[in-house]
Amino acid sequence: MIYLDNAATTPVHEEVLEEMLPYFNERYGNPSSLHKIGREASNALLLARKRIKDKIKTDSIIFVSGATEANNLALKGVMHASKGKHLIVSSIEHESILEPAKSLEREGYRVSYIPVDRYGIIDLDAFEKMINEDTVMVSVMLANNEVGTIEPLDEVIEIAHKHGILVHSDIVQATGKMDIDTSRLDLITLSAHKMYGPKGVGALCIRDVKIMPIIDGGGHEYNLRSGTQNVPAIVGMGKAFELSDKFDYSRVKELRDYMIKQLLEIPNSRLNGHTNRIANNIHVTFLGVNGEDLIIKLSEKGLAASTGSACSVNRQKASHVLKAMNFSYEEITGSLRLTLGIQNTRKEIEEAVEIVRDTVTELRKVSPFSKHL
Repeated sequence: MIYLDNAATTPVHEEVLEEMLPYFNERYGNPSSLHKIGREASNALLLARKRIKDKIKTDSIIFVSGATEANNLALKGVMHASKGKHLIVSSIEHESILEPAKSLEREGYRVSYIPVDRYGIIDLDAFEKMINEDTVMVSVMLANNEVGTIEPLDEVIEIAHKHGILVHSDIVQATGKMDIDTSRLDLITLSAHKMYGPKGVGALCIRDVKIMPIIDGGGHEYNLRSGTQNVPAIVGMGKAFELSDKFDYSRVKELRDYMIKQLLEIPNSRLNGHTNRIANNIHVTFLGVNGEDLIIKLSEKGLAASTGSACSVNRQKASHVLKAMNFSYEEITGSLRLTLGIQNTRKEIEEAVEIVRDTVTELRKVSPFSKHL
């Protein structure tokens, strides 16, 4: 199988796995225990925090079950701790931002959604006009998980801090793929499994922010996330961050650009998103093709890809990202996301291009979407 769905998840790096394994059956202690075995686990958490702090400059790292929990903690934790009742998020955020925002709306909070242009770039003027004396925080992802567009986060921070509001960013898709200045972000969401670490672990990084827990219990993680820490996964996350400088995304970008050029030679195809995009992302529309049929056929032929976020694909609904970018129904329906990883080879990319080309041609012969092409 040629795996080009690395935005959904990545294989665990062999050095990450090697470091994790002893914490399943040799150094299995509870990090809250005071004896030697417990202290071994506690020290492992300290090392993981240090490794992440070396990459993400921040005051505190709160380990959680993944980016979804981190995003929930960021939005609900900050809003519940604040006197203000107004939150701003971009309209193309991950579902793990949009759904907590909707939950807060049901509680009586007011949420504003920043519009984007056809390339997925947020409207900075619209954002600034949304800010009022009741605004607490804005949440804008650094790189979109579907179309790969990199957002003008520096400008967002400049505007937000000028008005005295906090800035949260989900940087999950960008981490390890580009240089990121996190020094002025107030809250940062991280995940391990998008960068060759294990699933089931993530972190919320906070800097001098008042926040309330959303899970009560024994007061773990600075009283902000109760529950015994997943030590093996946290160890793996720390190792993945330590290794991230070794991930050769310049080579990935070269393969990505080569693949884009080849795919756009297919008739009635178009690249989506901005040219300023993360190094491994390709999001293309093939008019006259149903994206879900395309994914199934590609899988049958040995190519793993997707139409969008793996976290919401089972809901069988049109992409909210492409809707926000004002795509037509036909454009949304024919979309395909291909995301490369450091493990992919030139030979795989060449084979993948042929598979996509043949499959698109095959589907267009029988698809009702292609009758007007």
